[in-house]
Amino acid sequence: MGMDSPQVEKSIKGGVTMAEEIKQEEGKQDAKKIVSTIFKVILGLLFLILGVGAVIRWWGALLLVIKGCVGLFLILAGIITLAIAKE
Repeated sequence: MGMDSPQVEKSIKGGVTMAEEIKQEEGKQDAKKIVSTIFKVILGLLFLILGVGAVIRWWGALLLVIKGCVGLFLILAGIITLAIAKE
């Protein structure tokens, strides 16, 4: 009996070859990957919908925060400009 005989290729599990077992495991991994990707897409879409809803709901408060940040942004731009000019 050589290494290429069918009896050597068969595994203990119901006569399934190693190649078939590997294919089955790869199929399970592919299925898990697909389910994971679908879950991530659904979660991402849910976050996008919630984000748009929050912006629409609190539009006035958002504008107030943006207006409040304008002064701080200008101060930061001035400090950076002075630091560049110093060199």
